[in-house]
Amino acid sequence: MRKRTIPELVQLTPLEQLKAGRLPYRLVQLFVGLTLFGFAMAGFVRAGLGLAPWDVLHYGVTLRTGLSLGTVVIIFGFIVLLLWIPLRQMPGLGTIANVLWLGITADIGLAIIPQAEGIVAQLAMFTGALVINGLGGGLYIGSQLGPGPRDGLMTGLHARTGISLRLARTGVEVLVLGIGWLLGGIVGFGTVLYALAIGPVTQLFLRYCIVELPKHSHTAPAAEANTTA
Repeated sequence: MRKRTIPELVQLTPLEQLKAGRLPYRLVQLFVGLTLFGFAMAGFVRAGLGLAPWDVLHYGVTLRTGLSLGTVVIIFGFIVLLLWIPLRQMPGLGTIANVLWLGITADIGLAIIPQAEGIVAQLAMFTGALVINGLGGGLYIGSQLGPGPRDGLMTGLHARTGISLRLARTGVEVLVLGIGWLLGGIVGFGTVLYALAIGPVTQLFLRYCIVELPKHSHTAPAAEANTTA
C-alpha cells in the first residue's frame, strides 16, 4: 500500500496566505475549526475540572468583571495582538478571525451546554471537549491562514529574542495561569491533563487537516505546528 504523504505547514506572509490557492475551502475549514475550538472552551468550563492556562485567565477576569467569557477572550485577543507590534509580527486573516469568532462561539457554547453534574459526567465532558479542541485546532491551523494571536506571540518572542519556542510558550502560559488562578479561574487536574494531552491530540488531527498548497505559493516549511488559540 502506498504511504500517504502529509502536506507541510509553510511560512506565508498575510498576502501570500490569501493568494496561496483553495481559499474558499480553507476559509470554511478555518471557521469550522474555530467554531469547534470555541465550543470546546465552553465544554471545559461546564466540566469544571480545570481550564487551559489562557482560559484560566479569561475565566478569572470574567468572574471579576461580570463580562461574558467570549467578550473577555476577544478583548485579550486584541491586547495580545498589540504585543505583536514590537515583535514585528503581521496578523493574517485567520488571526483576526480567531480573535473575533472564538469569543462568539465560546459564548454560544456556554448558552447551550449544560453544567456537568457528577464526576462521571464531568470526565466525559472534559474528554469530549479535549478531542473537539484538538480537532478544531488541527482544522484552523491546517487552513494555513495565520496563527492565533497567542501562538503568534510565542513564535514572535522566539524570532525576536532567540529563546526556544518551548521556553517562550512555557513562560507565557505559566504567567497567565498564575494571574488567572489569583483572579479565581478554574485550576484543577484538568489543567495539567490539558497541558500534557493537547499537543499530541492536536498533532494527531493536524496530519489529516493540513490543506496542501501549490508548491509555488510558499517558500519554507513552518518551524513548528501551533497548538493553542
